[in-house]
Amino acid sequence: MSERLNVLLIGSGGREHALAYGLSKSDKLGQLYVAPGNAGLLQIATKADVSESDHQAVIQFCQDQDISFVVVGPEAPLVDGLSDSLRAAGLDVFGPSKEAAQLEGSKGYTKDLCAEFNIPTAAYARFDTQSEALSYLADNPAPIVIKADGLAAGKGVTVAMSQEEAIAAVEDCFDGAFGEAGAEVVIEAFLEGEEASLFALCDGKTALLLPSAQDHKAVGEGDTGPNTGGMGAYSPAPVMTKNLTDDVLSKIIQPTLDGMASRGAPFSGVLFLGLMITDQGPELIEYNVRFGDPECQTLMMRLESDLLELLLASARGELAGKTIETSDDVVMNVVMAAKGYPGSYRKGTAIHGLADAEALEGVKIFHAGTKMDGDQLVANGGRVLNICARGKSVTEAQARCYAAIEKLNWEDGFCRRDIGWRAIARENQV
Repeated sequence: MSERLNVLLIGSGGREHALAYGLSKSDKLGQLYVAPGNAGLLQIATKADVSESDHQAVIQFCQDQDISFVVVGPEAPLVDGLSDSLRAAGLDVFGPSKEAAQLEGSKGYTKDLCAEFNIPTAAYARFDTQSEALSYLADNPAPIVIKADGLAAGKGVTVAMSQEEAIAAVEDCFDGAFGEAGAEVVIEAFLEGEEASLFALCDGKTALLLPSAQDHKAVGEGDTGPNTGGMGAYSPAPVMTKNLTDDVLSKIIQPTLDGMASRGAPFSGVLFLGLMITDQGPELIEYNVRFGDPECQTLMMRLESDLLELLLASARGELAGKTIETSDDVVMNVVMAAKGYPGSYRKGTAIHGLADAEALEGVKIFHAGTKMDGDQLVANGGRVLNICARGKSVTEAQARCYAAIEKLNWEDGFCRRDIGWRAIARENQV
């Protein structure tokens, strides 16, 4: 790859800011554009004034700006088929086809694939009426897991520990709490174990493993309260040993790639596995077809290979023989969210102190829900900032994250104060 590439990045969150950070380190990068971006992204990329839902406008923009490679960050445009439209126009795209994106777009699609290709996952049943789902619950009491079938911004899953909670979760789905995503419901057996995330770059045939990570979904400390899009993460996940990782590659990832290829929908992009490490070994909780957020931020800070080269090789079917180099450092990400999240929250509140926070050793801040109001940085979403730090241990990385947060002045923001607690307990036992 000798020519410098102009690249369009689709998205506006912390994940996309981290991807832009990774891409901008490549000497193969020409001009980087982003649509729609956020305040942090627009410091390192040029705004592309197009809507991701207008496929023809995106194609026209790429042609006008001599862009030959598009990196799609979030899941919604992938499920909407943006990558298919761009590929049909002759562009290289990092991200799966519309059908392959059903691995995230439909929980039922993934469960059926697992059943067909003998991929370890929890027992399940699918329902498109409330009465049948409630009848199933009567015979299969809590603890049990209720999932809205479609995309619900990370909030369509309830791990019900009581029968009342399970019934309420089913009723919420069919009453429209998640819109069309809840028109069908998947009910799964409850799995005991420790959760971890693993990421693999795929090109339809070959899978190349990225580091593991562990995130904290619940809004409250001690992993309590409602689920969110993610309140923090760290990489690597100590639970993901080499033997476990090899197991996941052979029993889950490769059968998925083979199965998708046999269905005529080869998977290209990043496969993000939510795993439960049970007494029987790793089991698949769910797939996502894009980088995790807040996990991506930790991966991009650890990555030492050329990100642009890797993503382009994935898009072109050229991953065979490639390797991924990463730092041995631990990286943690603590999410700063607007008070009230994941419920209702205010936008437009002022944020100060980022320069002082980023001046600390090992600290990098990625923007998520931010924008500029004149010269003032303001909150513009639920999850607003990602305070990341590297260290030689989880304990050191965590201390640096929270030291940086102390430098911030944002009265309307909050964070969990215990990100990484399991891994720190492990370190203290050594």
